[in-house]
Amino acid sequence: MKQNGNYLREKIEQVTEKALEKKALHPILTTYDIKQENHTPFLIRMVENLARKDHAKKQQKEKQKESTTFLNPFLPYDQDLFIEEISETHVAILNKYNVFNHHLLIITKEFESQEKALNVNDFSALWTILTKIKGLGFYNSGKLSGASQPHKHLQLVPYPLVEEIDTIPLDHLILCYQNYPEIVNIKELPYQHSIVFFEDINNKTNKELSTLTFTAYCQLLDKLNISIEDNIPSQNYNLLITENWMMIIPRSQEKYHSISINSLGFAGAFLVKNKEQLDLVMNSSLLDILASVGIKKNCVINSE
Repeated sequence: MKQNGNYLREKIEQVTEKALEKKALHPILTTYDIKQENHTPFLIRMVENLARKDHAKKQQKEKQKESTTFLNPFLPYDQDLFIEEISETHVAILNKYNVFNHHLLIITKEFESQEKALNVNDFSALWTILTKIKGLGFYNSGKLSGASQPHKHLQLVPYPLVEEIDTIPLDHLILCYQNYPEIVNIKELPYQHSIVFFEDINNKTNKELSTLTFTAYCQLLDKLNISIEDNIPSQNYNLLITENWMMIIPRSQEKYHSISINSLGFAGAFLVKNKEQLDLVMNSSLLDILASVGIKKNCVINSE
């Protein structure tokens, strides 16, 4: 991959424009509200029309029933969505059904399960982009975390998510703890989590960053009593990563009522499908919603 950040941003914009022209990219149109809770501007998006995505999912399920082999939309991936080969093991493509502009998927070239633990190669691929595009990287590990495809893929959404919020809703709260000890637990968050902060990433090579991050990843899992056996974590979880910090949140369930929550929810960005779901979210404590799909503090993680 080229080393120039401007080159990558321009390439993403060019591929996006062409993919829209070819109707290979299907943005999900939304309206949004911002709800203040605990001095945090949570972002609530409501989908205007999910028909295309729902239709595509239905088609994929029907084809899967007829097929004797697993149908994988990432193998092969749609060439019209291809951004770059970013390493020997990973490529970057556009998210076909994107809510946020320039939403990237960082997928393994060969099939690896989304149930598997992350490795140094995964973090190396992510940092290749994250050092050039300011944004939120994340990983939905397992079905309870909101993972929608079984082929291993990390994701990245560039900043800003909306004009009113510079980074992500919870970033300011998390950065308030930046000078605390190595592994941090934020008292304002009512669900189990662990956070580690990074020193200046500009002074580190990709190899140094990926090695450091993998080590921190293992430490966070250990802190949360999430063990790894046969390369599979004992608990589904969400991982969020920025240029400043990395956070892991263990999961107990995928949905709050009918509302699916993935890593973006734990960044402070909710997605609802209709007015009924919007009213439910707007009239609830958002932190309590996250605690209900995560694991409430003082509860024991069931890793069986």
